[in-house]
Amino acid sequence: MIKVGDTLPAATLMEYSEVEGNGCSIGPNPVDVSKAVAGKTIAIFGLPGAYTPTCSAKHVPGYVEKFNELKAAGVDEIWCVSVNDAFVMGAWARDQKTEGKVRMLADGSADFAKATGLTLDLTARGMGLRSNRYSMLVKNGKVATLNIEGPGKFEVSGADTLLAQAKA
Repeated sequence: MIKVGDTLPAATLMEYSEVEGNGCSIGPNPVDVSKAVAGKTIAIFGLPGAYTPTCSAKHVPGYVEKFNELKAAGVDEIWCVSVNDAFVMGAWARDQKTEGKVRMLADGSADFAKATGLTLDLTARGMGLRSNRYSMLVKNGKVATLNIEGPGKFEVSGADTLLAQAKA
C-alpha cells in the first residue's frame, strides 16, 4: 500500500470534458497522473462510487465548499478519483457542480486503486472492486499526507482534514 513519502504510481485516469479547450476534446480525455502532478500540490480524494450516499452527500460537497480555502493553503488542484467510467464521472460532476473546482477523474478498471493498494472489495454488495475512501496531499508527485478510512467510515478523509494538513 502507498504511504507518505512514496511517489504516485504511473497511471492514466480519464476525465470527461463538456467543452473543447486546453488541448482537450469533448468526451473522455486521458490524464497521465505523473505528468499532471509534476510541480504541483494536489489534493486527491478517493471514494467507492459516484452517486453513492456518503460520497454524494458529504465527500464531494465538502471539497467543493472548501475549494477557495484549499487554494489559499497552496493546493493547485483537487481531484476526486473513483472506480467509475468517465461518462458517469462527467454526469456526477454536473450534478455536484464541481466545474472549475474539483476534477472528477475516472479510474474505470481500478488500475490506480490497485497500483496504490487502496482497493475496497465490494463484490458481496454487487459493486465489485472499488477504491477505498481516502484523501492525500501530493506535492510534486510525492505523497505528503495520507488519510485512509476504516470500513464504512467517513472520519478522516474529508475536506476539513486535508485543509488542516495543507495549512500545516
